[in-house]
Amino acid sequence: MPVTQKQDTNTSNLGALSTLVTVFFFWGFIAAGNGVFIPFCKHYFHLDQFQSQLIDFAFYLAYYLGALGLYFVASVFGKDVVSKWGYRNSIVYGLLFSAIGAVIMILAVNANTFPGMLAGLFAVALGFSLQQTAANPFSVLLGNPETGAHRMTLGGGINSFGTAIGPIAVALALFGTTTSSDALINSLGLDKVTILYACVGGLFLLAAALFFFSKKLPSGNFDTDTEKSPKALAALFVMTVLLILVFVPIFKSYTVVTTDATQLYAIETDRFKWLLAGLILIVGTLLTSLLLAKRNGNGWGAMKYPQLVLGMLAIFTYVGVEVTVQSNMGALLEQTAFGGYTSSQVAPFISMYWGSLMIGRWTGSIKVFEPGTSLKNILLIVVPLAAFGVVLGVNSIAQNDIKPLYGYIVCVLLQGVAFYLSKDKPARTLLLFSLFGVASMLTGIFTTGTTAIYAFLSGGLFCSIMWPCIFALSIAGLGKLTSQGSAFLIMMILGGAIIPPIQGKLADLPAIGIHQSYWVPAIGFAYLAWYAFAVRRMLQKQGIDYDAGTGSGH
Repeated sequence: MPVTQKQDTNTSNLGALSTLVTVFFFWGFIAAGNGVFIPFCKHYFHLDQFQSQLIDFAFYLAYYLGALGLYFVASVFGKDVVSKWGYRNSIVYGLLFSAIGAVIMILAVNANTFPGMLAGLFAVALGFSLQQTAANPFSVLLGNPETGAHRMTLGGGINSFGTAIGPIAVALALFGTTTSSDALINSLGLDKVTILYACVGGLFLLAAALFFFSKKLPSGNFDTDTEKSPKALAALFVMTVLLILVFVPIFKSYTVVTTDATQLYAIETDRFKWLLAGLILIVGTLLTSLLLAKRNGNGWGAMKYPQLVLGMLAIFTYVGVEVTVQSNMGALLEQTAFGGYTSSQVAPFISMYWGSLMIGRWTGSIKVFEPGTSLKNILLIVVPLAAFGVVLGVNSIAQNDIKPLYGYIVCVLLQGVAFYLSKDKPARTLLLFSLFGVASMLTGIFTTGTTAIYAFLSGGLFCSIMWPCIFALSIAGLGKLTSQGSAFLIMMILGGAIIPPIQGKLADLPAIGIHQSYWVPAIGFAYLAWYAFAVRRMLQKQGIDYDAGTGSGH
């Protein structure tokens, strides 16, 4: 790997890491505000449900196009942009770009234009794309490789904490209360949005200054030539063009206004077919690229490594699964068999799902602090229970009914068992958590009531540490192509824009319904389990025994 620099002491590691994880907190804290803008924009701009979801779609699309743009520039000029700028400077530039996005948002709000607001959010997420492309390998740089995935897990835990408290802080800033009822959302004026994004822009600038002036952080600068990869560039370019062609009829269909049930069903069926075509296109492109690269690796760059290509598909699947379990949960909980909750009553369940990610990431980051064996075993019980308490506390502050969540402690303790069995080995951890994920989805599919709700919620527990596991395994052995591989992985956050709508469309089919639509994340977890099983052998064939050589990694 080009990043062979190591810190001499654990103290220096933690000092630099404390600065790096600050930006992880800002990502979660600021992105959580989208939950306010979706219902607000739907009301204020008179949008339908799909149009309001363009807020999230703009974010996922920006991640893909941002990472693709970095790769394109590197391919044209033969230099890895992130490595040349340095990881620290790249994060600074990303934060400044996000600040520009906040300015665009303010201008769009003053102009009273929803497309302009989408452009602002898109620019903010483009900055996030650059930040994450640099931050993930940067966390590996700040110490020994075997604890690199743990540092990413710690960053993810801080990010989840920001996500947990972000909605409360945003609600207080906009409404003066933590309960954002429909009446309050409807009364929200654009002037409050302007003030909010002025503060958001200020936070971006503050974080950029923190990174720029920090003496604890190494530059992470490696001005190296990047391997030409015209074949990979061509494959991704063709895939992007075809994806655009796939999404055109999806968006165009929403201009059709009709109340005829037969015509509406036909439109929904067509949308599902186009979404499925997009999924097949992405999977087909990656698998075809893998087969062609096996025959002749020249011109494929990082995509000549099977662990990276299949890891791209794993990131795509993981993000899609993480988002889709939650995105469709509200509709599930409204069903009589699952409690018949109203929209205002599902909030604590959604909060617990995202809180489950925090619980897992806090637990997964224990190894960063290098506790002794006995202390570590104690912390495997104490930390998840403490994180569970934090989630309950946040919901209590938000005046949500937390009584239905008490029994979920059983799932939290079960995750602790999974961590204990994983032995801090990345491939083993990913395999175990994926299998637990499959089991939780199947349990939810074949049961109803509280048991099923807890089973689906636990998908968050088992998704929690998958990103660092997949990321670390995917870039293992890439050498000077590590940054390029990181950009490829960031592109695959696109899974969050493809997989959830597919489950949603399946849920609309009378023969399937919302309950049985959860076969989608079950299949996703199954693929992740296969990848965890297969990647270890892939790396061994390249002379990399990742579990043995970096046994402390996740």
